[in-house]
Amino acid sequence: MSSGSASGASPPPADPVSKKSPSPEAAGAGVDVGLSGDHWHQTAVPGADDDSAFEDVISSTASLSASILEYRTIQGRTYHSDKSTTAEYWAPNDENQNEAQDIIHHTLTLLLKGKLFRAPLDTEKIERVLDVGTGTGLWAIDFADQYPHVEVIGTDLSPIQPSWVPPNVRFEMEDATQPWTFKENSFDYIHMRYLFGSISDWDRLFEQAYRALKPGGWIETFDADAGLFSEDNTVAENSALDTWGKVFREAGKKFGRTFYPIEENVQVPGLEKAGFKNLDVWDFNVPINGFSKDKHLREIGQYSQLSVERDLEGMVLYAFRQVMDWKDVEIHAFIAHFRRQLRDVKNCHPVFKVRVVCAQKPEDAPAP
Repeated sequence: MSSGSASGASPPPADPVSKKSPSPEAAGAGVDVGLSGDHWHQTAVPGADDDSAFEDVISSTASLSASILEYRTIQGRTYHSDKSTTAEYWAPNDENQNEAQDIIHHTLTLLLKGKLFRAPLDTEKIERVLDVGTGTGLWAIDFADQYPHVEVIGTDLSPIQPSWVPPNVRFEMEDATQPWTFKENSFDYIHMRYLFGSISDWDRLFEQAYRALKPGGWIETFDADAGLFSEDNTVAENSALDTWGKVFREAGKKFGRTFYPIEENVQVPGLEKAGFKNLDVWDFNVPINGFSKDKHLREIGQYSQLSVERDLEGMVLYAFRQVMDWKDVEIHAFIAHFRRQLRDVKNCHPVFKVRVVCAQKPEDAPAP
């Protein structure tokens, strides 16, 4: 197994999977003052009347927004809802959130240095690829563009994908937590990314992916933890950035879908239990603002920040309001504190955990 770090600091432990260590924000993650919506409502936002220190940050994110969006085209927000199934998702499916998802795609492609995958695919021989939880479909579209001989299928709960797409890609509405409708042994590669907060049974998800893959086929699961922390202690306990992860942790417990798949180590054991072999693991601590002195990492951090700020309200509304029962005024006060801290690039250096795991279905796997 191999590992990497995207924060510019020391790399994570050599064996991040077999030795599970909670992320820094996990210590003292019980219910506390930071989890109280009223606390944020009653606390003034530091320096709220003086934005001069943040003008450069705002200007740079505005230019980033223009560059990435110019060619990609509960309360006033729309979410997926289907009472006939157990399908339920915590993020909106409207235009604001879709633009944020497009920026996330660009950010994660930057993280992999322009690549769309890490699995050792023989791209000349593969014929059929599945993208689970495709969202706005950009990953599937980009893959189809690069490999026009490959049939690419993207599945999602909501029909938010564009209609003008390469001829070798199509999108289907499918709930990945329900029994899959695809034939066994029908895909060469299955890609799934950023499913945190949406999967109630990860073992079942990987079992279904195993059945759908051809013998010798590859799966790649690319996920993140919701918690934000710092490697230099600049994200203080019970600050807004620290509270972000704590609220999502508690919401996930109530919601029955973890927002901490890395900390809870769901990927590797689940893949091994399903029967996958030849696992490879990469861990990253990804910056979420432009604090890094490294040019590449600073760009990743700026796009990470842009994706969050593009739709902060949409990202928190469901978990904070519907699940944790915060009031609207408390949520908006928290957002103001969060945004202020996130933009303090000189004094606040937040990162979040990302883990990419590739695994192979054995060549000698028995036929159905």
